[in-house]
Amino acid sequence: MSTLKLKDGTEIFYKDQGEGPVLMFHHGWPLSSDDWDAQVIFFLQRGYRVVTHDRRGHGRSSQDIYNHTIEQYASDAAELVEFLDLKDVVHIGHSTGGGEVIRYVNKYANGRAKKAVLISAVPPIMVASDENPDGVPMSVFDGIRDQTLNNRQQFYIDLTFPFYGYNREGADVKEGVQRNWWRQGMMGGIVAHYDGIKAFSETDFRDDLKNVDIPVLVLHGEDDQIVPYQNAALKSIKLLKNGTLKTYPGFPHGMPTTEAPTINKDLLEFIEA
Repeated sequence: MSTLKLKDGTEIFYKDQGEGPVLMFHHGWPLSSDDWDAQVIFFLQRGYRVVTHDRRGHGRSSQDIYNHTIEQYASDAAELVEFLDLKDVVHIGHSTGGGEVIRYVNKYANGRAKKAVLISAVPPIMVASDENPDGVPMSVFDGIRDQTLNNRQQFYIDLTFPFYGYNREGADVKEGVQRNWWRQGMMGGIVAHYDGIKAFSETDFRDDLKNVDIPVLVLHGEDDQIVPYQNAALKSIKLLKNGTLKTYPGFPHGMPTTEAPTINKDLLEFIEA
């Protein structure tokens, strides 16, 4: 376990494990690199070098109160990639991490990125507007802000139900998964989480998607209650030059955890293609 002090003094926690072709995973809001455990061990066992990090303000990274934007998150990832001198990297991002990935590979990769994967990801843009009339209403994000500010401890338990589809009839609810989500969330700083809501909901990734030339795999659950796939994956794939789309009936937002065998198999197939 290691930390890197970035140019602005922020300390980023990261894990660099294994040897072989390099994969870098980017986690979602308000979690940490631990959210990738099911993928990390899968790829380590198959001869990959796996790099994960806790986004600034999240997990074990320093709880800075400034610069919680997608632009800064992508720049931070670039500093870590260059510090570790990673090359021919496959970048894999979940939810907010998917936004971080597409901004990184568009603006900061400098030829170091080989492929990218967007899982349950927020691009092209979540919030509804005149240009995006079928997006998610701002009132939803205002509600998330209110709950994060005033009710974070309980909200981070309640949110696990739609996140993992545990509110669906017949769902196999795993309390340990819920507790682990809560643990990761409560490790992070409240300012980072509050400001991060604007970052994941209002950032416009359309130009990033249009400008990326490397192969991009888009994976999304059709029962995603957090980032509706109709407003995300189905729009992103139309903007990508070299994109592949795969959607999964009934899969939730947190499918890298609940449906890890399926997601890992499809990731491996894309990475090795």
